[in-house]
Amino acid sequence: MANRGRPRSFDRDRALQNLKEVFWSKGYEGAQLNDLTAAAGITPPSFYAAFGSKEAAFREAVDLYVATEGSGALLALEEGATAQASIRAMLASSIDTALGAPQSGGCLLILGAINCRSETEPLRQHLKSIRTNTEKRINARLERGVAEGDLPRTIDTRVLANFYSAVMQGISMQARDGATREDLQALVTPSMAALS
Repeated sequence: MANRGRPRSFDRDRALQNLKEVFWSKGYEGAQLNDLTAAAGITPPSFYAAFGSKEAAFREAVDLYVATEGSGALLALEEGATAQASIRAMLASSIDTALGAPQSGGCLLILGAINCRSETEPLRQHLKSIRTNTEKRINARLERGVAEGDLPRTIDTRVLANFYSAVMQGISMQARDGATREDLQALVTPSMAALS
């Protein structure tokens, strides 16, 4: 009985999508095994057979998030004709993602593993490395804006990249705290003033 407890029609991709929703809504620590098995529609032994561990499932869910909902802000960052247009679009996409989260859970990369115990520190570091990469991509887009003449040569792109990364984190936190779309969109204009 190789797959005891796992439905014959088990769809691992669909189950992973459901696990991503649970982790996005509750975070790593808040997602309990019974939440995950219920979302995947399988028993605990089948969960471990399919995903290995809660940590491995979380990492897969994060990868799926980065490839789907989490990709919007960085795609928007690359598509703008100017640095200003790119940053504005990135912030708008961040708002969409934060408000589109299950129970307005914000961004999985920001809020997925905040209060970790020492044994889950590698997960926090994993999310931090993804956020650091995002900041590097913002910096690269700002540097391109300087090179193309969109932005003054005197600006500190590194500081601004850190600032916009912090703004996206703030959007996520405020969405989790119940901010409306109007509330979050009101942050964009003063944020854009940093580029003038």
